[in-house]
Amino acid sequence: MSEVKPVDFNGYLEAERLQVEEALERAVRRIERRDDVTADEAAVIRYGVMGGGKRLRPILCVTAYVASGGCRSASVYDLAASVELVHAYSLMHDDLPCMDDAELRRGRPAAHIEHGAVTAVWGAAKLIPLAAIQALEAARLLGCEEALARSVSKTLMRAAGGGGMVGGQWMDLMGEGRALGPEELNRLHQMKTGALLAASLEVGSVAAEASDKVRTALLEYGSAVGLAFQIVDDILDETSSSEALGKNPSDAQLQKSTYTSLHGLDGAKIRARAEIERALDALATARIECDELISLAHFVVERGR
Repeated sequence: MSEVKPVDFNGYLEAERLQVEEALERAVRRIERRDDVTADEAAVIRYGVMGGGKRLRPILCVTAYVASGGCRSASVYDLAASVELVHAYSLMHDDLPCMDDAELRRGRPAAHIEHGAVTAVWGAAKLIPLAAIQALEAARLLGCEEALARSVSKTLMRAAGGGGMVGGQWMDLMGEGRALGPEELNRLHQMKTGALLAASLEVGSVAAEASDKVRTALLEYGSAVGLAFQIVDDILDETSSSEALGKNPSDAQLQKSTYTSLHGLDGAKIRARAEIERALDALATARIECDELISLAHFVVERGR
């Protein structure tokens, strides 16, 4: 298993987060100027997108782009912002009364509490095609040829669709009130959580025109980190308060199967560490030397919220 090298990881995270925030502000301002977005929709989009968070997915996108030979620029952060637009939509829909019925997100009222359920539904739904446009335009600005730019956008949309997040959310809803086995639970979360997290790295590596070997390794890394992220989420839901998490730990109330209900706390921790080992092995096999990706993997299992 790869060891974390002495990098100023907290400084790296904060510097990257600030760049992502600037890119998200640019993206939201463009959305606010569109004729096909109402004032109410623009308001809920700003609320959902600019409400804070770790910004892990866009940071992974930029890090993968650089690890694949790309150079940092405003356009690569604009590309990474497209991933966060999809993530923001998913959280806004996740919290709806017809889904998880959560009132708290990132330490403040959920979007549907603040702006109403109808506005949250429509505003979040519009983020899906807007994210595709954002990815396409950013890839063009990075110098990608048209076919490659379209491939970047399609990669993001595949992760957001029925074979990814939407399909995973459906499985999650259908799984309420019944016990899921290990394979079914893994498949659910590989789609609901892992697909977008893995796509974050794939979008970055595709835009940088990485080799097939590097792209495959980063996709494997992302899949493993995504599963570890969900396992740790289940652990934190079991052990932390709403105040500490900044959201409602609702899985038990909704009678959902979790990694802790299936494996116990200690077993879930072992599973999370095993997934991180799988992620780091993928980097090592492809000889991807990137201290930041190693540190990001460890961060996923060591985070407190």
